[in-house]
Amino acid sequence: MKINEVETLVGITKKNIRFYEEKGLLSPRRNSENGYRDYGQEEVDELQRIKLMRKLGVPIEEIRRMQEGSQTVGDGMRRHLITLEREKRNLEEAARLCALLTERETPLGELDAAGVLEEMSALEQSGTTFQNKQRQDVRIRYVAPVVVTAVSVVLLAAVIALILWAFYLDPANPPPLALVLVIVAVPALIIAGMLLALFQRIREIGKGEIDDAKKY
Repeated sequence: MKINEVETLVGITKKNIRFYEEKGLLSPRRNSENGYRDYGQEEVDELQRIKLMRKLGVPIEEIRRMQEGSQTVGDGMRRHLITLEREKRNLEEAARLCALLTERETPLGELDAAGVLEEMSALEQSGTTFQNKQRQDVRIRYVAPVVVTAVSVVLLAAVIALILWAFYLDPANPPPLALVLVIVAVPALIIAGMLLALFQRIREIGKGEIDDAKKY
């Protein structure tokens, strides 16, 4: 079978099938004539088992251990149940705090957040883990500098290309080489500076800002 057929049959996207192959959970044969992957019933059955485990939230590594036979399905499920019970307790604590906050009929500006955060901190010290959306907030900050830098670099690279094109357009009367090098060097240095600034910004976001956010 081709991957399109497997996608329809099992209900797993081609992207996910490729992902499971990359992770070593699936190893389809290769067609000796064209080198394409050749999926059979064995791969379909394996994908259905993977689909079941993933729908239950079982991690990739846990599935791999069950595939390799280093642990049985029962072993894997017992380990996963411990994780689910921990997540359940975390959600119950979050739900309890949310329920308490439903009684606060006040604007956000009047909320005593310090008191609630203190209670949450005590719960975290005892093992509770709350959903932390700060990491997602920080990731959003990557988008703008990367996009702006990429667009600017492309435009400056186009300027360099135009300059070089103009240099070779009339090889009989070329401008002084030193002048061309200086003209090209200016946008090239700007590109280098922008890439350096982007690198520093990403480091700032990825380390400093996240680390600072953890304190609050």
